[in-house]
Amino acid sequence: MTYARNKAIGTFGENVAAEHLISLGMVILARNWTCKFGEIDIVARDGSTLVICEVKTRGSSDYGGPFEAVTGHKAMRLRRLAMHWLEVHDIEPPSVRIDVVSVSLRPRGGPVVERIAGVA
Repeated sequence: MTYARNKAIGTFGENVAAEHLISLGMVILARNWTCKFGEIDIVARDGSTLVICEVKTRGSSDYGGPFEAVTGHKAMRLRRLAMHWLEVHDIEPPSVRIDVVSVSLRPRGGPVVERIAGVA
């Protein structure tokens, strides 16, 4: 697969994930926020909780499912990114949560979206 195709699939998955989070009543605060530690796919607000969302999109399960891509190392990195985002934006929400949104593409029909809340 080419870089351009992977990028397009990732962007599509992030758009689907953002729509899903909005349908759950969340407010999207930022998308693709980058800093020296990496990138946060989606920053959202769920009531008074700040939610850092990692989006994983897969077109097949050849290399494992989307949730399997979020390792302990990735969860630690997401925690560091969340702390840095809060520091940069000078925000102290009552709670912060890290969610993973899985977008699985199918040959026919729409994507399958699943979310695990509070992974790290």
